[in-house]
Amino acid sequence: MIGAGAAGLAAGRTLAERGRDVHVLEAAPRAGGVLQTERRDGFVYERGANTFRLTGAPLAFLREAGLEAALVAASPASRERFLLQDGRLVPVPLGPLGFVTSPLLSVGGKLRLLREPFVRRGEGGAESVAAFVERRLGREALERLVAPFLVGVYAGDEQQLGAEAVFPSLVGYERSAGSIVGGAIRSRLRPTAAPTGVAGSWSAAGGLGALAEAMGQALGERLHTDLPVRGIAPDGAQWRVETDRGEWRARSLLLAVPAPAAAQLLASHHAELSELAAAIAYAPMVAVPLSVDPSAAAHAIEGFGFLVPGSEGIDLLGALFMSRLFRNRAPADRELVVAMIGGRRWPGAVEADEGVILERVARGLERALGLRSGLDPLEVIRWPQAVPQPAVGHPGRVARARAGLAGGPRLELAGAWLDGVSVGDTLASGHAAAKRLLDRA
Repeated sequence: MIGAGAAGLAAGRTLAERGRDVHVLEAAPRAGGVLQTERRDGFVYERGANTFRLTGAPLAFLREAGLEAALVAASPASRERFLLQDGRLVPVPLGPLGFVTSPLLSVGGKLRLLREPFVRRGEGGAESVAAFVERRLGREALERLVAPFLVGVYAGDEQQLGAEAVFPSLVGYERSAGSIVGGAIRSRLRPTAAPTGVAGSWSAAGGLGALAEAMGQALGERLHTDLPVRGIAPDGAQWRVETDRGEWRARSLLLAVPAPAAAQLLASHHAELSELAAAIAYAPMVAVPLSVDPSAAAHAIEGFGFLVPGSEGIDLLGALFMSRLFRNRAPADRELVVAMIGGRRWPGAVEADEGVILERVARGLERALGLRSGLDPLEVIRWPQAVPQPAVGHPGRVARARAGLAGGPRLELAGAWLDGVSVGDTLASGHAAAKRLLDRA
């Protein structure tokens, strides 16, 4: 198989545990993809993904792989999250009653939310996030709640992201029950055999990079890093894989690589899949982990962090208070704050001068936290292709493309651009793709 990010490691681990002769080829010097943890000056910070949710599918994989004991839950206090509104941090309501008193929505916006069960059924699968949310919940909920949430997860544009790809459960609730509220109630009352997840945000002891290392170590010599793949081609009942260090042959092939690499590898023999991958846009992102003196902040550094709506007029997307989430991430007298900038709001951030990036980050933190001093950058981390942006109709296109894999030598696909951008989604994607290969064996 090709690719040793989260999806590739999950797939490789699944195949190896079932006794398959699996080899994982990775172009980078180390496995893990966006799961990278660094240690510097007493700080432990992530270079890519910071946390993930333990929904049923990734939890089932991690249990099966014997990795559940390595997981670390975020502090309960980190449940509190903030949005920047009119220059001040406002807590995000944690339940329905919180919306009654929250200043995030006006009285009219709150009344519009209450109308949701009575809104006529539509077709969320053919709508953008913006169109779906505005139709069901109103424009205010879209602009003040949902759009900022998308900044934190996708760094993207609610007008371009597809509703069914981003909010599959909500679209499914409307489809099955006519409303989000009705579908949610019906879902809670219906018994299910699917694995249930665990609430909260999660990491691993030693960071997410340590989790990637644990998955890679289980593969041992079957994991081959620093080995770019130049091309693949079907050859009878096998796949021929061309690398910088010779040719490989395989009866089954699993591609767990980013969309641009998949498009290139598939171009000559799977046109539909190649076109699907080539059409995937990515949002760029710059992450800046900072050593912060908490006494220099006017606003207490508490909770999960904050997000910044586009209406605030600053480039900062938000910040995570990582030393509030997990222990031993910062020295005793400092806080680890990870600022995020770029995305669709400032696509040029990844190519900007470091001084310009740090100036705009500082400007955003001054407005949100009142920080005018006491912050020192640990690194400026640039991801030109950080987050895939699934468009309207994406799940259907993926399903049709996968249905076309039945002929020829066995081929499967996994990764964030296919099945969801979170770490949990990506682990589940690799695990599921490996099981599909096993089912076809």
